[in-house]
Parts: sequence; structure tokens; C-alpha cells
Amino acid sequence: MPKQSKGRCILIPDDILFSSDIVDFTIRKDAYYAPLILSNPKLIASHTVAGLYVICYVYVNDFPDMVYYMGSDFINSISNVFGLTQQPALEDSGIIQVQEQPYLNLRGNNVLIGFVDTGIDYTQSVFKYEDGTSKIKFIYDQSIPGTPPVGFPLGTEYTNEQINAALSADNPQEVVPHVDTAGHGTFLASVAAGRPVEDYIGAAPDSEIIMVKLKKSYPFYLDHYYVPPEQENAFSSTSVMLGVEYILQKAEELNRPVVLCIGIGSNYDSHDGESLLEDYLFNTCSIPGVCTCISVGNESQARHHFFQQITPNEAPVNIDIRVGENAGDIFVIIMNKYSDRISVSVRSPTGELISRVPAKAGRTSTTQLILERSEVSVSYYFPVGGSGNQATIVRIRNATPGVWTIIVYGDIIIDGQINAWLPLTGFVSPTVEFLSYTPYTTITSPAINLGPIRCGAYNSFNNSLYPNSSWGPTRHSQDVPDFVAPGYQVGGFFPTGYGTMNGTSVSAAITAGACALMLQWGIVDGNDSGFNTTAIRAYLIRGCRRSDTIQYPNVQWGFGTLDLMQSFVYMRQV
Repeated sequence: MPKQSKGRCILIPDDILFSSDIVDFTIRKDAYYAPLILSNPKLIASHTVAGLYVICYVYVNDFPDMVYYMGSDFINSISNVFGLTQQPALEDSGIIQVQEQPYLNLRGNNVLIGFVDTGIDYTQSVFKYEDGTSKIKFIYDQSIPGTPPVGFPLGTEYTNEQINAALSADNPQEVVPHVDTAGHGTFLASVAAGRPVEDYIGAAPDSEIIMVKLKKSYPFYLDHYYVPPEQENAFSSTSVMLGVEYILQKAEELNRPVVLCIGIGSNYDSHDGESLLEDYLFNTCSIPGVCTCISVGNESQARHHFFQQITPNEAPVNIDIRVGENAGDIFVIIMNKYSDRISVSVRSPTGELISRVPAKAGRTSTTQLILERSEVSVSYYFPVGGSGNQATIVRIRNATPGVWTIIVYGDIIIDGQINAWLPLTGFVSPTVEFLSYTPYTTITSPAINLGPIRCGAYNSFNNSLYPNSSWGPTRHSQDVPDFVAPGYQVGGFFPTGYGTMNGTSVSAAITAGACALMLQWGIVDGNDSGFNTTAIRAYLIRGCRRSDTIQYPNVQWGFGTLDLMQSFVYMRQV
């Protein structure tokens, strides 16, 4: 049956927002052009988030009309695309010690942990109580048309009662047809909140779960960012925002503290930490009873970041990109400070040159090469987000193998810092890399945000940094990551059973479980009703283990390795 979209007095069919002809974007509710978009009859639906942001849906053919209203704010409003940051941990993090400390007795009781991820295999034993009922309070599956949560524009909601009915049925999928085909969300939930199964236990085994399965990005964005067709785990920032809003609303309805665990990342944006999604997540961090944890990504060794400091009189800078056979399409974003202006030209492996494209805000120049199948487009955006910086996007379709060169000219140079990023691992061919690269400043969005707890990964077996864990600093903060947690060969449960996983998303899940124990102590047990992300991060940083041979904070290790028990010891001294 049709449903009414929040914020619009129109009726839309249930499945219209799942059409491949739809595009979504986000605007600030108080933007001067917002009334022009919200009153436009071509707008299909809109949904207001936190009273500040409006997610809008239109047909692709009508999108240019909306872009016209946005002007230079276009790049701030289009959806970003995120992927998964995956590649005896609890004891090493001091979590088992806290669970077993008789006077603390913390296991996450009456605390929720919310995930925006790939879904959850609700039939796994780690998500069931002894009587066979589920510890999962809600599943919001954005990928299934049906009965969305009240006030939300799409997807299907499954309650604890429905999940329990499915678990007691001969075929659970006939009752709750929700699946986690990737297994990532199931694994993170088991690490953060898994019940005891034989010798296994999650970080906060008595906490309960809210799982949001993210909807795959619309084809418009998959094409815009040149996402490889085989990449199924590509999610829009609008879907993430909807998922977080859903989790916060449910926590408020249940009057429970909640931890948000976000194990996804992106390299497609400006790396300023000031996108609308990051702004929204920042605002969650001051809410008492809410703690937000984000993985920093696994990009330090991917050769996906270029940096060079240039001077006003320096010759043009070459950004060389090695491209292998059948690499497909390539997306590159180049950032410079608002005080500077750059322009670029592009040279192909055969020597064909796309002449220098003048830097004009909102301009896109597209060139089909003569002797090659490749097509090159150059786009300039200024100002970007809250930073006001310049973004230059170079897209190469059907990239010829060899070395491509982006030639950067300093039209105006005062600051002189040039950063460039290739997409997240898995979103570009593994044969594509910068010839000159740096592992620094490889933190992925939205962990660039200053508000949430930002988790790196280390190998708890030999106390070494997990090699792929992204390094700081970010473009506006030296102190990232906040700390590292176990992220190598961490045990947990996939839909297929027990296994191990590497990566910073696992570190974020362990940290989320630790934060759930902190919220139980502070909010549920009444020791500090003002506990929020900022307070918990401060206590966790203070309790980190540190080496005498490393100077802290550190762009690899942050303030050290997570040690929850030591955090509680230091809290006793406050």
C-alpha cells in the first residue's frame, strides 16, 4: 500500500524509492535554497533528520533542476559512498578483566549497541538467550521494500517479537526474510555483543542489538564514483544517516543508553571532516547516553594517498598513477586549501595531453582521447563544505594501462599543500596506485570527524601495529587515531559459523563493546548520568597502555592501546 513520506504531503508507492532511476541527496534545512527544493513538484519524497538535515529523493532526469538550486553547494549535498573497513583480543583490551571484576560486574546490561552495516544473521547462537529468544531488539533492513519504521521513507522494520517468531518457526526466513550475505555486520555484532558460546564471549554479552542493514547506493552514485560493478558493499551517506537516526530514535523510545558502531569508510570525499554526515555524527557525541565509535580504515599501505608541499614559484607538480591491465575506471580527488587555487591537465600513458583546464567552480570538462578508448573529465568545486577548500576531481573511464599523469598548476599558492586520494581498497582495481605515495593522512571518512571515538588496529599477539591500519594526521587534527584496539585475527561469528577477521572495523566493534560497559557503569548503574562520547573517550585515552619507546599521541598508535580495566583504575583516582 502507499505510504506518506515524512515532510511531504504526498503519497508514494512502497517500492518507488528502490527504483534505479532515483537519486538521493542531503541539504541543510536552513539553506537559503531549501524552500525551492522542498516545494518543487518534482521532489518525490523527503525525510528530516535531527531537525537540521533533509534527505531528498528525485528521479535522475529531474536531478539537474535541484542541482541548479544548490549552485556551488552541490558537492556538499550529493551522497558519499562508503565501503567496509575490514581486512584472544578481549583479554588484551582489559575487557574480560572488567567483566570478571566482582564489584564492577559489567556486561553491558540495559545498554544497546547499534550497527549500520550489512545486516545480521539472527539465527546464530551468539544472539540468543538461554531460552532461545533473541537479544536483537530491532532490525531495520533498508534493502527490502515493505513496512518501514514509522516516519521513515523506505525499507522494512522487524521487531524483537517478529524475530522470536521467526526463530521458533521451521523456516525462519519465511517469517523474517532478512539476511546478511556479506557477513560483516554479523561478525561485528558478535564481537561487540555476542553471548557466551562454548569458549567464546563478546565484549558486552548482556547488551542488546539494533541492526541497520544499509541499502546499496543508487546507480547514479555507483556511476558517479566509478564503483566497480562487482562491489556489492557500497552504501550512501544518506543511508548511513537514516540508519543512525533510526538507532537513536529507538534508544530514546526504550530509554536506554546506546553505542553506535560504524565500521565503514570512504576516500571519495574532501577529507575535511565537515561533510553533512560528519556534522551530524559530531552532534551525536555531546548527547548524554550516546557513544559513537568509528573505524579509521585500512589504507596506510594501499598507496592511495599523494601529498606534496609546493611553493609559489615551483614548477607544476606531477601526480603519477600506475595503472595495470583491465583496471577499468579511475576516480581521483585532489584537495587544496581555500587560500590557494590550482588547475590541472592530464597526460595519458601514450603521451596524449588534455590541455590545462581553467579552474572555474562547478565546471566539468570532458575529453575523449583520440588514440585511446579512455575518456577523461575534470571537475572543480569551490568552496567545499564548512572548510571552503577547493576540490578537483579527475575521472578516467576505460583507463589505458601504463602511467597516467595529472599535472597540477599553482594558479594561486599561499599554503601550498596538495593532497590526492584514490578510492578505498575494493573500490578501485588493485593494479592502480600512486607512484609517489605516503601512508600519512590515510584516515577514511567519517573517522576524520573530531567528535566520535576513532579506532585504529594493532596485532595483540605480538603487540605490533596492524600493517594496514590507517595513519593520521587528518587535514585539521594531529591526534588521530584516538587509540588502537585489537584488529588482527580477531575471533567472531559469520553466518557460516566461527572465524576470524582483520581490520579496523573489528577494532571499532571491540571498542564499542568496551563503551557499552562504560555506559552501564555511568548511566545504568547511576555513577555518572552525563556520560557521552567525549567523556568516555577521555577515560579510555587516559587508561591506554603506552610504550616507553613511543612518543604519544602518535599518528599510528594514537594515545596507545585500549585497556578498559586500567581506565576504570584511573577513574577511581578522579
